[in-house]
Amino acid sequence: MSEKISQAVIRRLPRYYRYLEEVEAKGVDKISSSRMSTEMGLNASQIRRDLNCFGGFGQQGYGYSVGKLKKEMAHILGLDKRYKVIIIGAGRIGHALLGYKGFMLEGFDVTDIFDADKGKIGTDIEGKKVLDINGLDRYLQENAIDLAMICTPKEHAQSIADRLVSLGIRGIWNFAPTDVDVRRGVAVENVHLSDSLYVLAYKLNQ
Repeated sequence: MSEKISQAVIRRLPRYYRYLEEVEAKGVDKISSSRMSTEMGLNASQIRRDLNCFGGFGQQGYGYSVGKLKKEMAHILGLDKRYKVIIIGAGRIGHALLGYKGFMLEGFDVTDIFDADKGKIGTDIEGKKVLDINGLDRYLQENAIDLAMICTPKEHAQSIADRLVSLGIRGIWNFAPTDVDVRRGVAVENVHLSDSLYVLAYKLNQ
């Protein structure tokens, strides 16, 4: 199904899920696409088309059941499962990601962090010892890991991605300041932290 649905629709799904979490927390039981449109700043017909990509969740004259739609969104996004995650790179970004407690609440359990720097290997970060990257192959053979976060310098990112894919990792969240390419069947998100800052700078100067 994911191959038939546009990236634009997929990118809006987390926004729908967050919105539904918010209105459910306020005690809202049902919601119309018109109200969603007003509160989210999206076109009502666009919302209906997006949701219809995954099935008919609403009823004419009633709208959407918030709890049911949130559950369906969680299933579509894969948030009704738990994922084992590792971090490659114990620098500032890796350190910050390891310390973020929200991942566990969303179903992403960060199990370990790796680095190549002998000065960092064996040190403690957020209660976890930094492991030697040289032991990555054996580690992944012995542990079922779903996702890896790459937080290395850009010159090492692609080789790390290639190594992870060869060892069976099917999802990569890349924070290195360069895009990594992976083979078909492996999911990758290249995150450029500076991009939104550049856009903000642009807006400030208009």
